[in-house]
Amino acid sequence: MGKLNRNNKIGGAKLWFLIWSLGLTGQICWNIENQWFNTFVYAKIGKDPSIITGMLIASAAATTFSTFFFGTWSDRIGKRRVFISAGYILWGLFTIVFGLTQFISPALYTFAGIMVVLADTVMSFFGSMGNDAAFNAWINDTMDDTNRGQIGAALATQPVLGTILGTVVGGFLVGSDDRYMRLFLVMGLLVIGFGILSFFMMSRNDDVPSSRRGTFWEQFFSVFNLKKLFGLRELLFVNLSVSVFFIGFNAYFAYMGNYIIYYLGFTADQMGIIEAVPLVLAMLTAIPISGLINRGKHLAVGVCGCVVNAAGLAILYTVSPEQINTGSLFNPILFLGILLVGIGYISFLQTTKIWVKRLYPEESRGQFEGIWILFFVLIPMIGGSLLGQFAVKHSGKTFLDTVSGQTQYIPDGSIFLYGLIFILLASVPLLLTNHKGKQKKC
Repeated sequence: MGKLNRNNKIGGAKLWFLIWSLGLTGQICWNIENQWFNTFVYAKIGKDPSIITGMLIASAAATTFSTFFFGTWSDRIGKRRVFISAGYILWGLFTIVFGLTQFISPALYTFAGIMVVLADTVMSFFGSMGNDAAFNAWINDTMDDTNRGQIGAALATQPVLGTILGTVVGGFLVGSDDRYMRLFLVMGLLVIGFGILSFFMMSRNDDVPSSRRGTFWEQFFSVFNLKKLFGLRELLFVNLSVSVFFIGFNAYFAYMGNYIIYYLGFTADQMGIIEAVPLVLAMLTAIPISGLINRGKHLAVGVCGCVVNAAGLAILYTVSPEQINTGSLFNPILFLGILLVGIGYISFLQTTKIWVKRLYPEESRGQFEGIWILFFVLIPMIGGSLLGQFAVKHSGKTFLDTVSGQTQYIPDGSIFLYGLIFILLASVPLLLTNHKGKQKKC
């Protein structure tokens, strides 16, 4: 097992093109899943948070297993390219397949719900193969002290850009008459295209030394060595903070689109613009934040991110339909709330993503992307989806659908109240790291 030879890695414009094309395409596709899949369910299947909860939990489990499985595999053979390409191609294909569930008869309500969950699960499995396991490990392979801040800024702004582009372009493609199939077809073909392109742009120089420790399954389960994990105290506390933060995030974000459309009264295309404009402004904070990260100010950035995000959620909690003018895309209180949520989200995600990456054991980077997914995806999506479902079912508006005979639920501002409690709690594990701002050398 050798050290990574960074001199063999691609660089310059080609490197940054791959980072941005694969990273941003992946984030747009995740945004489509996290936001438009949920509004799709409300528009085409039923206004039932139980289906969304099922999607979130099943896809989180598939995402986590896929990241561990393919992360271990890519570590053992020392290759990233084939997993990135194959994963992206299959990811795009099953994004298109997901959209086909809208053609199931409304009378087959339970069957339609099951197929939606199944399609989302398969799509997430291959998405994590390409993006979470292989692409993120490849990113970590390319990082060193000269580019950590710049790559960190890219990784933090990509989810926001993905949200902006996904909501604006997604809203345009869906339109006011719910043309979801067009959205999934365009997005699926885009991801497939970049999957094919990555195979030819990446070379064997992107391979890394293989890391084999026993059999495949011995190596797969070695990352679950709790004694080793608890020995990495700083990494453990940062990951715990990420879990708590994103439990709060998933409690409100999974329903935010439906909240804007069905509670406040906007159309899907309006919703995309309403979210995107303040997030564009919030994204500008990634530039000064990258400078703070390069100076090792992870703790201050992370805690401030929690506070600012919670402040934005508190503002959104106070918004009511009576305060909103649906004839205008600019409503100051709604704008301010989303802006603060975006700034806090960017600050927290940007610093924690880089913070954990510099703490990974060099010989297990692919596997430790699985640890990130465990804390970033599995735990938060299970906890957050159940919390969000509780908020919607116990505080939202309800009505009876005459076609399916099922009770339907509309989310209200309570989703933000539940979310902000966990967002504030996320600062506690960060404070327990006793982080002194010293950079660990990779």
